[in-house]
Amino acid sequence: MKKYDTEIRLAREMTTFDATLLGVGAMIGAGIFVLIGIAAGVAGPALIITFALNGLIAVLTAMSYAELGSCYHTTGGGYLWVKEALPKWAGFLSGWMSWSAHAVACSLYALGFGAYFELVLSEFSLVLPHWGFFSPQKILAASVSILFAYINFRGASETGKIGNLVTIAKIIILVIFIGFGLELMLHQGDWQTTFSPFFPHGAGGVFKAMGLTFIAFQGFEVITQSSEEIKNPRKSIPRAVFFSLIIVIPIYILIAFVAIGTVPSQGMAPWDYLALQKETALVDVARNFFVGGGVLILFGGLISTISALNATIFSSTRVAFAMGRDRNFPGFFSKVHSKNLTPHWSIISTLFLVVLMAISLPIEDVASAADIMFLLLFLMVNIAMIKLRKLRPDLDRGYKAPIFPYLSIVGILSLLFLAIYMFDYSLSAWIVTIIWVALGLVVYRFYASRREIEHERKIATLERIQKKDFTILVCLSESENVESVTDIAFAIARKHNATIIFLHVIELGEDKKLQVGLQATSRGKALLEEAQNFAEVAGVPSKAIIKISHRISTGIVDTVLEEECNFLLLGRNQKTNFTSRFFSSAIDNVLQKTTVEVAILHRDIHHDRISKILIPYNGDIHTRLAMEISPALLEYYRAKLTIAVVFGPETSKENRQLITEQIKQDIADENISATIKIVTDTDMLHGILKLAQHTDLLVMGGKSGDFLELLFSKSLVREITESVDCPVLWLKEYEERESFLHSIFNTKNSNGGKA
Repeated sequence: MKKYDTEIRLAREMTTFDATLLGVGAMIGAGIFVLIGIAAGVAGPALIITFALNGLIAVLTAMSYAELGSCYHTTGGGYLWVKEALPKWAGFLSGWMSWSAHAVACSLYALGFGAYFELVLSEFSLVLPHWGFFSPQKILAASVSILFAYINFRGASETGKIGNLVTIAKIIILVIFIGFGLELMLHQGDWQTTFSPFFPHGAGGVFKAMGLTFIAFQGFEVITQSSEEIKNPRKSIPRAVFFSLIIVIPIYILIAFVAIGTVPSQGMAPWDYLALQKETALVDVARNFFVGGGVLILFGGLISTISALNATIFSSTRVAFAMGRDRNFPGFFSKVHSKNLTPHWSIISTLFLVVLMAISLPIEDVASAADIMFLLLFLMVNIAMIKLRKLRPDLDRGYKAPIFPYLSIVGILSLLFLAIYMFDYSLSAWIVTIIWVALGLVVYRFYASRREIEHERKIATLERIQKKDFTILVCLSESENVESVTDIAFAIARKHNATIIFLHVIELGEDKKLQVGLQATSRGKALLEEAQNFAEVAGVPSKAIIKISHRISTGIVDTVLEEECNFLLLGRNQKTNFTSRFFSSAIDNVLQKTTVEVAILHRDIHHDRISKILIPYNGDIHTRLAMEISPALLEYYRAKLTIAVVFGPETSKENRQLITEQIKQDIADENISATIKIVTDTDMLHGILKLAQHTDLLVMGGKSGDFLELLFSKSLVREITESVDCPVLWLKEYEERESFLHSIFNTKNSNGGKA
């Protein structure tokens, strides 16, 4: 009765070497090229200590990533682990911050590209205009962000061997920088003087610089996000995580050492001179090494910012895509472009966030905001590792963090200390972070938490269906013909060995206590007894429930959950005027809230008069449900089935053939006998009515829209229902709901070739 999605897995082609270079490439990105000058101004020569301590903290956090990455071999990384180990709100918040942290990091890389490219243009005597608040750097940052968002939209990305080559190129450039720098220092007899005083701004400067530059160490998490593609992830992920840090940390320390030790005398402290150069400090230093040294670093900075921007936009949009898929974000975040197969709405949303941060904040505050969010995210991952060690001792861990849990606790406290210390360096960054976290909690409280509950209920329903454990809820009211509705329920129950629950809801005014309804149960009992008598004669197990509620829809939805039903059957009379639609909205409200398959019978049905059943074919999930239900109806009524499809005159021969073949395949899948009838008509409604003239029962998919759509407009399904003379059984599969406005914008595409 139910089809299930086929599990899709990625081929494991990435070796430990590939995974290591992936992490190195993500770490040696724009951070070291862009932030070295700014951080030197904050810490002075103690920048060397800054990178060493940051490396130590990164190793402590990497232990958690290595352990969890060795036993969880699916894409998701920190978001997945926090979601499993900590309360649901923390899981949502980790994904929320991961999305924003990567997006803000994109802003940093875009600004770095803007600074480097502006320097390239100046070498050719080209000067971009300064448009008020928008400096050339910000204009270039916004432009390159849009460019790489488009590249990601088109599906192009830096992967595989090309990514490895880019990473190796960055390492070679930095090694050349270090080599020439060390040689220059050795030829300078007094290079030691450039490191005095070693702590010009005290320990506070070191801590501020640590918070500012920690973003340069966060790339190792990308390794765990790619675990589905790594060979032998149980061993390869921990190795790649630590190998990447072993390569990166010494490079960072040596770059800091060389950058400060080779600054030419400018009448000011070397670190102050580097701070003055800001994003392009390394370029200015390299010019003193050899002819073309500045150009080399300029090239390295450009490919690093471009590489980091492209990869981070990819990561950020995939986090948003995953949260949309997990129902934490609106459904459109998980939409995939039909041609490019990329999450286009996630890319657009991320691009908006990237450009907003790039043009609204100075680069120091952008870097600080990204750092704070990554620090808090890593803190949550460390806590999750501790929790999962206790909650899931059964996991096959290829690596275990040593001296548990003390080193992890040291990592947590260190991350928290740096995050708090950043408050003194960049108040703006903390304000942005606080606002963003508060907004995330609001989104979770009023949106994501409800969708999570709905999704969990749907999963539970699917599990019951998979076990062939069907429970049908049949809703009865005084205005319905009990025999007609129960007859459909018996047809489905007999085929699938289902239990039937008959429900009658007594609705009370909001001002009345529910106990008052106990005095009005006699009529409901008589109705349910009649239905149970029919069930006994039909040989179908059943039970009856009277629900007293302030709203009919609430009573129905609550019973679906309490009784763990997975199919809902209701009766509905033909109603066409405005007032009738308003009062029939209780059923529409049920359709919006329930997470089960729903059938709605329009008009009375006579068992002995059903010999011809017609299904108008549309190919969507609702029509597929109609096809899945049809064997039960055909067997129960001993009827013949016709599948109807209406083509517009403009429908090509190829499309007609494809749709016809799909219908034949669906018929074969359900193992039923059916006749296919095809009509060509400019009016879909007219074509279906022509085919339905001699039909005893029309079975069709009946998607329900938002309340306003149902109230003020007519869908093709409704028009067919109101126009035919025979009974109509709507069948509606559970689906993600779309807004009223979205349905309007897609109206033109809804009738593109078949009914």
